[in-house]
Amino acid sequence: MDKILIKGGKRLAGEVTITGAKNAALGIMPATLLCSGTCVIENLPDIQDIKNYVIMLKKLGASVEKKSNGDTIIDTSTVTADNISEIEEESTKMRASYYMLGALLSKFKDVRLPLPGGCDIGARPIDQHIKGFEALGATVDLKSGFIHVYSKRLKGANIYLDVVSVGATINIMLAAVMAEGVTTIENAAKEPHVVDIANFLNLMGANIKGTGTDVIKITGIKRLKGCTYSVVPDQITAGTYMIAAAATQGDILVKNVIPKHLEPISAKLIEMGNEVIEYDDSIRVVGRRPLHSIGIKTLPYPGFPTDLQQPMGVLMCMADGISTIAESIFENRFKYTNELIKMGADIMTRNNVAIFKGVDRLYAARINATDLRAGAAMIIAGLIAEGVTEVCELKHVDRGYDNIVGRLQALGADIERVDE
Repeated sequence: MDKILIKGGKRLAGEVTITGAKNAALGIMPATLLCSGTCVIENLPDIQDIKNYVIMLKKLGASVEKKSNGDTIIDTSTVTADNISEIEEESTKMRASYYMLGALLSKFKDVRLPLPGGCDIGARPIDQHIKGFEALGATVDLKSGFIHVYSKRLKGANIYLDVVSVGATINIMLAAVMAEGVTTIENAAKEPHVVDIANFLNLMGANIKGTGTDVIKITGIKRLKGCTYSVVPDQITAGTYMIAAAATQGDILVKNVIPKHLEPISAKLIEMGNEVIEYDDSIRVVGRRPLHSIGIKTLPYPGFPTDLQQPMGVLMCMADGISTIAESIFENRFKYTNELIKMGADIMTRNNVAIFKGVDRLYAARINATDLRAGAAMIIAGLIAEGVTEVCELKHVDRGYDNIVGRLQALGADIERVDE
């Protein structure tokens, strides 16, 4: 089992280029099943979740080839429904495997898979996904840890999501894109990766309008064609490096980003006293001291993203006074605070609120990545801690960050990955 060793105290400086968005790529990969040709996907991140999806596509009968320039060529013309049971193992390893339900329901009208896996950050029910599938005319059975979705034909419907759900919005789009008639999703998620997946489907010939607003209209079509598409830059990865710059009093130019997507992070970093400079497709962050205390409430886009509250929590440990995070998306996302307390942080949690009292420094410890984004937070904590920090349980980090150790080394961090 690998672990990461970090000798803290190094100021990060230089440039880092952001790869494609994990959450967009995880919707685009199953969406390739819907076309009748070959897709070329550019800017895919090299992470474990994508590798799992490659395995699933191959087991379904698709051809997947990664070229020397990084492009991935996916030909799904040989996929058959007979192979769906072959992907059961991989579907339990990540939350986003549920997109196979929408895609395969659209393609074959019948799919049965285990309930999805992923990070343990609280209850993440798929009731809104089921509501959408049933509205489109599908029958949904939940038995023995499996979900079976089937229909003779799918028909467009008006679907109101009871809560804003990124996963349900994307899954319904995948299922409805070739359904008969018009499907309307109200109270839809507006995240950039929702827009990106819709853009990919539209480039294949779909008719989806309104993404980026809370009402999406999908006019079903009979056939989709292959295309070449570049995945949108990952706002969460970009935000992670921005926070790392602020935490280490560094100076990092974060390249290949869409600054508009990062406004909630930029605003909070500036409020804490850091310098943030926006360019057309890059952002420079210069860490300043002292850091001012702030309050954050996580919200659906364009609010502050829940996936960055954990890295921001590390920065709050070093701010003067009392800072707070109110987590409104997931109810079990403060496990990482126990790891920070091992390092000398002063944190108290009450239900969905974490209260951070600033301390002079953090001290190295052996800590665990309790989930994907907590893993990034632990690495940032190690970068600023006194001594050598050991970060374990890297399986979570590998699921979402493309070569984070190498990228941080290039920025001047004293960090290495070793086999324990």
